[in-house]
Amino acid sequence: MPEVMSLMTAAWDALSSVRDPELDEPITKLGFVHELAVDGPGVRARLRLPTYFCAPNFAYLMVADAVDALYSVPGVESVDVRLEDHFAAEEINAGVAMGAGFTEAFPGHAVDELGELRRTFLRKAHTASLERTCRLLLDQGRQVADLAEMVLSDVPDSPERDGLLRRRRELGLPAMPESPLFVDDEGRPVPRSEVASRLRFARAVRVSIDGNAGFCRGLLRTRYGKGGME
Repeated sequence: MPEVMSLMTAAWDALSSVRDPELDEPITKLGFVHELAVDGPGVRARLRLPTYFCAPNFAYLMVADAVDALYSVPGVESVDVRLEDHFAAEEINAGVAMGAGFTEAFPGHAVDELGELRRTFLRKAHTASLERTCRLLLDQGRQVADLAEMVLSDVPDSPERDGLLRRRRELGLPAMPESPLFVDDEGRPVPRSEVASRLRFARAVRVSIDGNAGFCRGLLRTRYGKGGME
């Protein structure tokens, strides 16, 4: 039993690394993990989304990422992840199980793979994280004009800083202590004259992401009650 519980904990932690690409939150925190079970060296997981018609491309990414995350857990030899109660569940589950790409899973419908889509939402997540980090600094008395001259080491240890660094590394952006804080999607420092306007845009992106996450939680509770596993 202790070994099962240890593997269960490790599997849950692995699923916590899988994020909804649009909402930039872990599927565990969002309540999308409906079931998780361990049977010897095998792990079974079942995912459910807020609506029957949630975007299949996002759903495909989450199922595929969940499989990869669980296989990364030491001791796991087999993984069975399936999406339930979704209009494209059959195609998604079959495609992921075969290791097929998105276009193979939806022949005649999907015209492109999902790498660029994932990167688009990683950029949005980085923008939102930058806004959260800057808001932390402004709340501590910094001025907007100061942000253009600051580097990452000027940001105090905090969840905001950790989130910003993680997203920068995922995008391959500069993440050293001496790296500029306020950069664009390509990692270029933003001129002082543009910081205020870009910060307003970043706030709009962050509010949109946070609002969508709250909306999806509400839909999930309406559809299933309390949602996912506790």
